[in-house]
Amino acid sequence: MLIRDIADYVIAEHTSALPDNAIHWAKRVVIDWCAATAPGSLLQPSTGLVRAMHEDIGHGSARLFPSGRTATMRTAAIINAAASHTVEFDDIFRDGLYHPSTPVVSAALAAAEHQNLNGEAFLRAVIAGYEVSTRIALVMGRSHYRYWHNTATVGSFGAAVAAASALKLDRDGVANAIGLVGTMAAGLQQAFRSDSDTKPMHGAHAADTGILCAQSAAQGVRGVLDILEGEVGFGSAMSGECDWSIATEGLSEYYNITRITTKNHGCCGHAFAAIDATLSVKNEHGISAADVKRIAIGGYSATVDICSGRDHRTPYEGKFSVPYLVATAITHGSVRLDAFSDARLTNPETSTLARKVELYLDEEIDAEFPHKRMARILLETNDGRVFEHFQPTRKGDPELPLSDADISAKYRELAGPVMGDGGEALLEALWSLETCGSVRDLPIRVSHDAASA
Repeated sequence: MLIRDIADYVIAEHTSALPDNAIHWAKRVVIDWCAATAPGSLLQPSTGLVRAMHEDIGHGSARLFPSGRTATMRTAAIINAAASHTVEFDDIFRDGLYHPSTPVVSAALAAAEHQNLNGEAFLRAVIAGYEVSTRIALVMGRSHYRYWHNTATVGSFGAAVAAASALKLDRDGVANAIGLVGTMAAGLQQAFRSDSDTKPMHGAHAADTGILCAQSAAQGVRGVLDILEGEVGFGSAMSGECDWSIATEGLSEYYNITRITTKNHGCCGHAFAAIDATLSVKNEHGISAADVKRIAIGGYSATVDICSGRDHRTPYEGKFSVPYLVATAITHGSVRLDAFSDARLTNPETSTLARKVELYLDEEIDAEFPHKRMARILLETNDGRVFEHFQPTRKGDPELPLSDADISAKYRELAGPVMGDGGEALLEALWSLETCGSVRDLPIRVSHDAASA
C-alpha cells in the first residue's frame, strides 16, 4: 500500500546514510526559513495569532521565532508558519508549485524542540517532510493548482511527515498520521486573489494539521490508509489525473531538497522571471523610468492569472502586481522588503511607469509551466529604441541558485534588523546545525537593543 511504502521511507531516513548535499541543503532551507520568518513575525496574521492563542504561550518547550518565547508544540508551529509565509520570501519547489519550508520547517522545529532532539535529527525530519511532500506535489500536478493552494494542501502532508519523524513514530504511526492528514488538507486559491491575511494562514493550517495528525497517530488514532489513491480520495477529488508511482519514485536515491528555489525578490514567485528580465534590460542598457515609453511582458498562465493586478495601494496588492513590480525594479533597482513601504507604493514615478506595463499570456512560455518559469520582455523607449530579452529561468531557481553567501546575506538583511546582535550567533549555529546537541540550545532570541528599537 502506498502510504505504508512512504512510512517505510520515513522510518529508514532516521538512520540512513544521507548524502552531504542533502544535509547541506537542509541547513540552507532552515536558514532561509529564519530569514523569511523574522520580519513576518512583526505583521499580521502572526501578531493576531499571538494574541488569539495567548493561553498556550508561556507553556511547553517549543519556541516562537525569533522572540524565543515558549509555547506548546502546536501553537509554535501555527504562529511560526504564518510568520514564515507573510513577507513572500519563503522558498519554492518549482515543479510542484509549492512553498515547502513554511509547513515543513515550522512543524519540524516545533516537534524537535518538544522532543529535545539534536540538530541532525531535526534536519532528518526536515528532509523527510520535503521529500515526501514534494513528490505528492508532483503527483497532483498543474490541475490541482487551478483551485487549490499547494502550500496548504500538499504542505499538510509535509508537516505531518516532519512531525511524525521528529516524534519518532513507528511505521503504523507514520502511516496513520498521513492517512489522517489527507482528509483535512485544504486551502483555496481565492485566498490570494484579493487583499487579505488568509494566504499565510494556509501555512499555519498546514503546520497545525500536520502536528495534530502526528500527535493523534501517536496515541493510536487511525487514518485512512488509501486516502491518497482511493477512488474518492485526495488525488481523485483534488486533481483527477494522478500517477501515484511518482510519490515514491527515487526516495532515498535523489533528494528534491537539493533543487529548491530560494527567493531573491519579496513578492509572488510568479512575477520573478518578469522582474529578472526587467533588471537585465535595465542594467545592460542603463534604462531609467524617464526613458520608458512602454513595456510588454509575456508570461505563463499563473503570472497572468495571479499577478496582473494594477492596483498597488497596499503591500499585498503590490506583491501580486507585475506592473508595479516591474516598475519598481526599474525605478529602484530591486524588489526587497522596502518595495512595499508606503513611500515606495505611492511613489509617483513608479506609479506612472506601472501604467505603461502590459502583461500578456505567452503560449510558448505557458507550455513549459510549471517546470520552467520564464518571461519575455519588450521595452520601448521614448527615443525609439526597442530592447527585447528572454528570461529562461529565475535567479534562485536550481539552474541559477543563490550561493551560501547569498543565503547568509539574505538572512542578515531580513532577520538582522529584527533580531539584533542575536541574529549573528544563530546564523553561525545554523551553518553547523548537524553538530548541535539539542535544538533547544539554538540561540533563538531577540537582543535587547533590537527589542527596544
